[in-house]
Amino acid sequence: MLPAPVPPASQPAGPPPTPARRTSTHTDRRAVTHAALRGVTYAARLPRTHAARLPRAPGDPPCRLCYIDCFMSPSPELQQTPLHAVHRASGARMVDFGGWDMPVQYSGILEEHHAVRRAVGLFDVSHMGEIEISGPQAFDLVNYAATSAVAKMAEGQAQYAGLLYDHGGFVDDILIYKVTPTHYFLCVNASNQEKDFEHIAALQREKGFDCAVDFASPRYAQLAVQGPLASAVVQQLTPVDLKSIRYYRFADGEVMGVAARIARTGYTGEDCFELFVSPEHAVALWNKLLEAGAPHGIKPCGLGARNTLRLEAGMALYGHEISATINPVEAGLLRNIDLNKDFTGKPAVVRCAETGPTRKLCGIEMTGRGIARDGYEMFVDGAAAGWVTSGSPSPTLNKNIAMCYLPVSASELGRTVQVLIRGQQVDAVTVPLPFYKRAK
Repeated sequence: MLPAPVPPASQPAGPPPTPARRTSTHTDRRAVTHAALRGVTYAARLPRTHAARLPRAPGDPPCRLCYIDCFMSPSPELQQTPLHAVHRASGARMVDFGGWDMPVQYSGILEEHHAVRRAVGLFDVSHMGEIEISGPQAFDLVNYAATSAVAKMAEGQAQYAGLLYDHGGFVDDILIYKVTPTHYFLCVNASNQEKDFEHIAALQREKGFDCAVDFASPRYAQLAVQGPLASAVVQQLTPVDLKSIRYYRFADGEVMGVAARIARTGYTGEDCFELFVSPEHAVALWNKLLEAGAPHGIKPCGLGARNTLRLEAGMALYGHEISATINPVEAGLLRNIDLNKDFTGKPAVVRCAETGPTRKLCGIEMTGRGIARDGYEMFVDGAAAGWVTSGSPSPTLNKNIAMCYLPVSASELGRTVQVLIRGQQVDAVTVPLPFYKRAK
């Protein structure tokens, strides 16, 4: 059995982080490291003079790129995952990630990135949050709070969805797991977990749904085994037939003889098994996975590689591609929205879909020399037109890539645009997303 529910608790969300800027434009190993760290260690924020010139959507704050809860000023009260001592003892480079002391790299971001693309990598993602919703009207609450087609979910299925404010911006993006018709398990972003819990609990109180909303994060550790050989590693530790778990499905069973939720979900664009276990089993499971994966070339991986991998796969990161001021239509996430039901923020989404967005999330490749880093300004025909949400050298493609917001009128594929890099407008070209797709 997985951990039994306990009465919900909530904590106030912390203050927004202070960004740190880097300006290196080298495209060597150091550039990959800097760009990857940038994606996980600071809030993308444009200078006021630049941000003021960018086109705004109704309701945008003075600077709309300040919502990521990532790198924060050093704090004596950093939270720790159950694997914290292991990371420290293993020599991992640690950073303050949204108030958590987390490994950003072990052997190096390039090596870890390639391990996941070519073999298998192991990530500690126990900082992620968990919320459980149970009771006679659990479905009604989840269906109203989330954008996706929850009614179409089968038991043992997972869905990617958004939690939205009334104005259509993102509270967060989440994964929904349907355990039973009266029990849903949500995995949410680490820095948003208290905020998400309060948001969902408020909807439950407002609508009077007969169900309990439980802040379950303290009861779970989460390990992610990602890469083409992930199944070969995990299968050694579980009697569950992993071939029976399809993509975005999960099963409750045992791993290493302890209760676990085994989910075939991930955040790198590769095959993946995310394992939810009680925190007291995390260290033993981490060590056993490394032992079982040794013949397959497994590497422990940090958040730096996780960032470059998800960028290549075109996956959104809260505070970068999505935020409180970004509508799902602008982010290209209309496919994750069920417009045939009622949900929080629906009127704003419908308006944007019907009138058409003015800006759109795009992929770009640099054709000029330089790296389009998070927060850099985009230009079209000599005029400021948008901003880079995530950018880095791509270890897999050997190109400098980025995601950015551009006016819809300038978003056609093959369009030449410019990125402002150290005061110079450097050429790039719009390309399809994702940048990388694994072979089936």
